Amino acid sequence: MHEITSDSRTFSRAILDLRTGLSQRELWWQLGWQDIKQRYRRSVIGPFWITIATGVQAVAMGLLYSVLLEVELRSFLPHVTVGLIVWAMIQGAIIDGAEVFIKNEGLIKFLPSALSVHVYRLTWRLVLFFGHNMLIYLIMLAIFRPPLGWHSLLAFPAFVLIVLNVVWVIMFFGILATRYRDIYPILNSLTLLLFFMTPIVWTTEGLINRGGEAADRARIVEINPLYHYLEIIRAPMLGNHVDLYHWLIVLGFTAIGWALTFVAMRNYRARVPYWV
Repeated sequence: MHEITSDSRTFSRAILDLRTGLSQRELWWQLGWQDIKQRYRRSVIGPFWITIATGVQAVAMGLLYSVLLEVELRSFLPHVTVGLIVWAMIQGAIIDGAEVFIKNEGLIKFLPSALSVHVYRLTWRLVLFFGHNMLIYLIMLAIFRPPLGWHSLLAFPAFVLIVLNVVWVIMFFGILATRYRDIYPILNSLTLLLFFMTPIVWTTEGLINRGGEAADRARIVEINPLYHYLEIIRAPMLGNHVDLYHWLIVLGFTAIGWALTFVAMRNYRARVPYWV
């Protein structure tokens, strides 16, 4: 029994779990689609309700905050729209990720599959929701016609990088919140706070242009890592330039996040079925 336990607490077993989960892609593909179908069963337009809700939220917040902050709606509304689309994926990874193993208790106990299958399942579902919300982005492009160029193609590697981060966020917080159930309400409250601390319904440029203390406060946002994640994909999607330091910061947090996740998987992956 001691040999089995020690063998399960190795980095090679953690990597094997991730690789096995990827090889079972047909399983989490189907489960991800099933989640969406079950959630919108008997609905006429199905998951496009999320698209409508996101679009209405973007328009409402764009109109409101453009007046409050005295900024031009033509440039501000696309900023808010893309920000909300990307934020929905980030928020889903944090909040839904914290309950990913708890909600799949039955499958974890009775279905012989890698633990990462449930992580990939949630990631796939978030990607599908992101794809649905891209309809709002296409409508926004047709209306406002931002100056897209070749640099806008950077949005694709940025999206891949964000998905890689979504995987480790779900796995790490999923393990942590399964062991300590107080983590979920903490993350729920923290995510709401981070929403207002991240430039989604406001812009750093607007604060900098005001000068004085407002400009100093704008520089404080650099401490928030989510700002950099948002910037590497939103800027090219709006036809804006992305500074290199945003990419370097995101890559740094990606490496740190995966390192912590591998440690968590090595030490606690085998205990998750007993905690749920």
